Amino acid sequence: MASTSSSFTVGRGASSKAKSAKLLEVLNALEEEEERSHSRQEIFIAPPDSASGDFTDEDSGDEGGRRGFHLPGSVLHASVVPEDSSEDSGAEEEEEEEEEEEEEQLLQPALKRQRAVVEPRRIWTKRDIQADFCSWTASDPHIEDLKSQELSPVGLFELFFDEGTINFIVNETNRYAWQKNVNLGLTAQELKCVLGILILSGYISYPRRRMFWETSPDSHHHLVADAIRRDRFEVIFSYLHFADNNELDESDRFAKVRPLIIRMNCNFQKHAPLEEFYSFGESMCEYFGHRGSKHLPAGRPMQLGYKIWCGTTSRGYLVWFEPSQGTLFTKSDRGLDLGGSMVVKFVDALQERGCRPYHIFFDKVFTSVKLLSILKKKGVKATGTVHEYRTERCPLKDPKELKKMKRGSFDYKVDESEEIIVCRWHDGSVVNFCSNAVGIEPVGLTSHPSGAAKTRTQVHQPSLVKLYQEKGGGVSRMDQNIAKYKVKIRGMKWYSSFIGYVIDAALNNAWQLHRICSHDAQVDLLAFRRYVACVYLESNANVSSQGRRSRRLETESRFDMIGHWIVHQDKRTRCALCHSQTNTRCEKCQKGVHAKCFREYHIR
Repeated sequence: MASTSSSFTVGRGASSKAKSAKLLEVLNALEEEEERSHSRQEIFIAPPDSASGDFTDEDSGDEGGRRGFHLPGSVLHASVVPEDSSEDSGAEEEEEEEEEEEEEQLLQPALKRQRAVVEPRRIWTKRDIQADFCSWTASDPHIEDLKSQELSPVGLFELFFDEGTINFIVNETNRYAWQKNVNLGLTAQELKCVLGILILSGYISYPRRRMFWETSPDSHHHLVADAIRRDRFEVIFSYLHFADNNELDESDRFAKVRPLIIRMNCNFQKHAPLEEFYSFGESMCEYFGHRGSKHLPAGRPMQLGYKIWCGTTSRGYLVWFEPSQGTLFTKSDRGLDLGGSMVVKFVDALQERGCRPYHIFFDKVFTSVKLLSILKKKGVKATGTVHEYRTERCPLKDPKELKKMKRGSFDYKVDESEEIIVCRWHDGSVVNFCSNAVGIEPVGLTSHPSGAAKTRTQVHQPSLVKLYQEKGGGVSRMDQNIAKYKVKIRGMKWYSSFIGYVIDAALNNAWQLHRICSHDAQVDLLAFRRYVACVYLESNANVSSQGRRSRRLETESRFDMIGHWIVHQDKRTRCALCHSQTNTRCEKCQKGVHAKCFREYHIR
């Protein structure tokens, strides 16, 4: 993920072709080049040129005899996203710092063109910032309403995959099948079974997905086999669709999933916790699961995937996302680069809920003095690490001079006209920070290991550095949650992995709401996913085709002590234990049961 790796876009060997580099060219350059670093590399790719066409991504075989290239030809010839994706964790090693200097030298021609537009010189003064933002006082009535509803994990997940979204997918899938002269007849019940299997594949996976239905004792999974027949799952999954092919925008490489992106963004923002601190960054939607993980000859792992621009809360709730199509397909605005433009789009989405003093954190891929100036005019706070060439000639101590001083030393200046501070801090390596809201004071102390003995030493830490490290990791936290149990089943369509990413993001968001709303009955992410998968597979199973096995399954799951929740039902039914009328039921068992009978009903 972007949070734990140095990102790679076009390769040093192909830097002169950044505007038109194809994935195959970059892979060839990497294989022929002797690599010094053994850190994980990421290559962000754009969708295929024929992304709006009707095709599947079959493996290309052994391209030119080179190993590791078992990728579809459409992807091998897809454009590499020409954007700088380097990440700054705040305490980089000297070797990584030298690589950054080399990267900046490669960027010099582009920087000269950028500086051709003459802007007024800023006046920098050695003093602390005097921010004039109002304090955060907003309340969140929507979250209080969710707390009062006491929603189960399924109820929280269906805030995002709601009835409207499910019916939309059903209709578009049936339309697509009909266009192929197939009468699919997909129902919402069957779609939920398919979703349940995809969710379950995140924590139970087989080398071949058909093994779920095999009768062999080492692989048969009765929960899946009893929910939906294998061939029915295969045909539904192959026709799964999210847009009308007759109305695609050919200028949008993600047109086939654009309606789903719009719906999910709307639902994510509608139910997002209203917080002061947010993070913005890059996430990777891995291409084709394990097929997207290759190895260079030197043994360095490399991942291929689609870049996702993400705005999250500080705890990792995904508020807004947009898949990147690169500078070849997306135009920046307001005089910013593409990354800065995406930050502004995220802020615009946040402000649809009201113009409040949100505080956004991002890394040096996005940060510039100009971006912070624009956000300040919007009434939004912002803090991030920043490249030296984006500080607009802020006269700070030379990094080599600062590095000779003791660890924790720093220098800073403030722009007189707009109250934007730039701080250069020495903490093993020299890191630049920029903020329009937080300054140096109060200077705190933080402990870091030093020397071979790993003794802890106290290091001075400016206030903006401390706040950045405490609140700026939301995208990384989301990435970690998604990576733990991400959907493993992939289809042949190029956007198949993206659908799994959306499901994983919705589950992460539902779990984040669960942590906020259910203080007394919290479960971890794995238990949360297991509950949703089990309920979807058991509650939506085709009972007519199961016979005795469905009754055995009901008996086994009734006493498994996993994910049984009592929920309200509009229509009164008989209690499965005492047989009197009740308006509550067990969501997993789908049986009416009183609250007083609930425990006894689930114990042998």
